[in-house]
Amino acid sequence: MSVSTQGAALPRAPSRFARRLRRYGPAWFGGAIVLAWILVALLAPWISPYPPDAVDVTSRLLPPSAAHWMGTDTLGRDVFSRLLHGARLSLFAGFTVVLLGAALGTLVGIVAAWARGWWDEGLMRLTDLVLCFPPIILALAIAAALGIGPVNTILAMLVVWWPKFARLARALALVQRSQEYVEAATVLGLKPRRILSRHILPNTLGPLAVLVTLDLGNAILTFAGLSFLGLGVIPPAAEWGSMVAEGRELVEQWWVAAFPGLAILTVVVGFNFCGDGLRDWLDPKGRNR
Repeated sequence: MSVSTQGAALPRAPSRFARRLRRYGPAWFGGAIVLAWILVALLAPWISPYPPDAVDVTSRLLPPSAAHWMGTDTLGRDVFSRLLHGARLSLFAGFTVVLLGAALGTLVGIVAAWARGWWDEGLMRLTDLVLCFPPIILALAIAAALGIGPVNTILAMLVVWWPKFARLARALALVQRSQEYVEAATVLGLKPRRILSRHILPNTLGPLAVLVTLDLGNAILTFAGLSFLGLGVIPPAAEWGSMVAEGRELVEQWWVAAFPGLAILTVVVGFNFCGDGLRDWLDPKGRNR
């Protein structure tokens, strides 16, 4: 017995655009958040309604209003203006630490993978030595020894940031070194520096770029944590972590700590979404799903 299916509507397969939107929608959303914060950081001097360090004790701890969109802090400074200017220092610190750490770690990892022998053993033992300590604890100790200030804090973070890139770069370089095209380049007499720069390094950039994107949010969060503990910036400089620290005991004046905390949350989530999307896009098996 046959059953007529003329009146039954077959389920419609999602279009390619719908599949890509479902797959990369969070990445585009995260990218929009990151781009918005970058624009805010660049335009902060022109779009902030007040100077970030302007003190007005007669207007201290005012709630959000038309005059002060995010209220004022304990010294009467406009929280919104300080939030905008704080984006400049927080994003600069995050990008500086991650990019310099990635460059140094990639160099160490590729050299160790190519040289092998004592070079590999020595560089990897140094990497393991740094990885033995919790990053935030080691950065805290180094920052305390160097002194308070954004430059010293960035240097302290840089010391603990490069090993993860060195480990990943070494593993990727070892895989590429065993490929036939590297063996062919060696037989043809190409110098090691040319092989590393023209053949091995370009084929390791994909996973390293994903780690860089995912790590940017972590670096900004770590810098904010060090600033929260009093080691990041010198007052009255505006920075998100120090702004949260200023309002940590102000329960009724919730806006002093809540808004910079939300800023940290949004930028970290944005970078995580971007990193996840970049990882999916670089995956050849899942790109065309």
